[in-house]
Amino acid sequence: MGLRDIFKRKKADGEAERRTALLRAGRITEGSIFDVITDEGGGITHVFYNYEINGVEYESSQPLDTEQRTRSADYYPGALVTVRFNPRQPGNSVVV
Repeated sequence: MGLRDIFKRKKADGEAERRTALLRAGRITEGSIFDVITDEGGGITHVFYNYEINGVEYESSQPLDTEQRTRSADYYPGALVTVRFNPRQPGNSVVV
C-alpha cells in the first residue's frame, strides 16, 4: 500500500457514527418538535426540536432518516418525541 492509497481511503461517516452511538448508549428524555421542513409532497424531512436537561433548555435539528420518514406524521409541530442525548455533552442529541 502506497502513500496515495492511504489518502484515498474513504473517511468514516462521523454523523452516522454519532447517531449510532447515541441510539445505543444515549440517555433518554422527552422533547418537543417546534418546527419542520417538508418536501414537495408534504412529507416531513427535517425537524427542529427542544428538550430540557437539569434546568437547561436545548434546541437542535436533524434530518429524518429513511425509517423516520415513513412515520413522518409522528413529527408534526407540537408533537412530543423521545430524545437520546450524551450526558457529558447534553447538546449532542438525536430524535428517536
